[in-house]
Amino acid sequence: MKKIHLSQGSPEWLAHRARACNASELAVVMGLPGYITRSELIAQKATGIVPEPDEATQRRFDRGHEFEAIARPWAEDIIGEDLYASVFAAEVDGLLLSASLDGHTMLNDRTNEHKSGNVALLASLDAGVIPEQYHPQMEQGLMLTGASRCLFMASSGVREDMRHCWYESDPVLRAKIIPAWKQFQADVAAYVPSEAIEKPVAQAVEALPAVLVQVSGEISVRDNFPAFEVALRDFLDNRLIRKPATDQDFADLDLQIKALKNAEAALDAAESQWLSQVSSIDGMKRVKDMLHKLTRDNRLMAEKVLAARKEEIKAEIVAGGVAALREHIAGLTKRLGAGYGLAIPADFAGVIKGKRSIDSLNDAVGTELARAKIAANELADRIDANIKTLTATGADHLFGDRAALVLKQADDLVAIIAQRLAAETARQEQERERIRAEEAERVESEHAAKVDAARVEAQRIATEQAARGQAEAQKAVAPVIAPAFVIGQGLHGSVVEVWAAPKQPQPAADTGKRINLTEINARLSPVSITVAGLSELGFEPVEQVKASRLYRASDLPAICQAISAHVLAVAATRKAATA
Repeated sequence: MKKIHLSQGSPEWLAHRARACNASELAVVMGLPGYITRSELIAQKATGIVPEPDEATQRRFDRGHEFEAIARPWAEDIIGEDLYASVFAAEVDGLLLSASLDGHTMLNDRTNEHKSGNVALLASLDAGVIPEQYHPQMEQGLMLTGASRCLFMASSGVREDMRHCWYESDPVLRAKIIPAWKQFQADVAAYVPSEAIEKPVAQAVEALPAVLVQVSGEISVRDNFPAFEVALRDFLDNRLIRKPATDQDFADLDLQIKALKNAEAALDAAESQWLSQVSSIDGMKRVKDMLHKLTRDNRLMAEKVLAARKEEIKAEIVAGGVAALREHIAGLTKRLGAGYGLAIPADFAGVIKGKRSIDSLNDAVGTELARAKIAANELADRIDANIKTLTATGADHLFGDRAALVLKQADDLVAIIAQRLAAETARQEQERERIRAEEAERVESEHAAKVDAARVEAQRIATEQAARGQAEAQKAVAPVIAPAFVIGQGLHGSVVEVWAAPKQPQPAADTGKRINLTEINARLSPVSITVAGLSELGFEPVEQVKASRLYRASDLPAICQAISAHVLAVAATRKAATA
């Protein structure tokens, strides 16, 4: 955004306005009421021809500037800061936007807009309502300055009659500014000059001859029916408009219909005149009736032609708007690709109600067409952006309702995408957990099978060891205890223990000698064992002296045999578990 130092009304200011998208013209661009029609503004921008204001218009402009200067101190009192009149301009999305501000604060956080007061505007401000046609100008000014609110005033140089309201920035309206200007620029580029036609004025219709009937007392009748008939038929055959096409034709035909009505009345008056002079003149009455019927029938026909042609022209103009919108939407649909329909309502029939001239009909339909095109462009841009957003997720399978989703606002679509991606992530995690559980169950099953096999093998080894140990123990006349067991590593770190029932050998002869646990561990070093361990192997202390537990010295060979069998069983289990 930059501030341009230009004096309003100067040649430099006029040159700047000629090439810029001016805030004061935005209401007309959007089809709101303004000082000219949208079609007229398009013609001015396309040709560069701006009509010189007449004396009354220039006087109104000058008074508006005078009232604005008078009211600026009042605005400063309301705002509480000095105000500066400036022109702000900036290029936004390829468009040169401009706003000539009646006032703005030093920090550009508030602006001021002043209008000449009139009864309707002052009454609206008394009700706290700023008419809609003033909103676009203020919004573009706020957009260029960065301000958030504008003081809107209306006065005619008298402070007591001044009214004001605050206008707060409207994000919805602001979003429409750039699309509205882009469509307007496109319409300017497509402008085709039409033949300049002055406002039609109905041409004077030569009156038909006056109907004259005189009846003398001798039943002598004088009339000019033959001359009247010649003139009437010439009028009907050569001058009566039967297919009006322009505003000029409509105006002329309307006046011709009035002339025919006058002729009908004149004929009726003539009949009354002669009948008042003579009781009955059949021949003259038949001629009169024929002429009256001829006049009336053609007048009714002309009225129907006028009404029908007006409706035909309205239908043609509306059909042109419908076709142009359809063509525009077809181009946007081609850009988006198949499957993305654009439904843009346009009330062409509604906007021409109350319009009488062809120019006003064309302007109304053209303005509605521009509004619909802007809406279609906005919707197409939203669909295009939403398509890219959906594609970027890489999860097309989650968006089977894609055609409906692309119509949503961007924030709503992002929320829907996040929701569906989260649900898909949860579903995938559940699936992975199911697969993990199945795999864990399979591993557990396989491990259990291995443990079973290892237990069987350990029992076999333990049995063999116990048998050998018993044999050796019998040779040494010593007890043999063969506790066979397996300690294996189960799933998730659990310990699996399988014990075989110990076989108690024949006890060796007790020599009476005793040894304690310390002496046993000294004999078995570096292997060590505890009281609990000996008890599990089947050896219990025979005496206890204070804290020392004493074992029979003669059981030491059997203890060694039992430890050996236990160690071999553990080794066999480990080997089977890792096979």
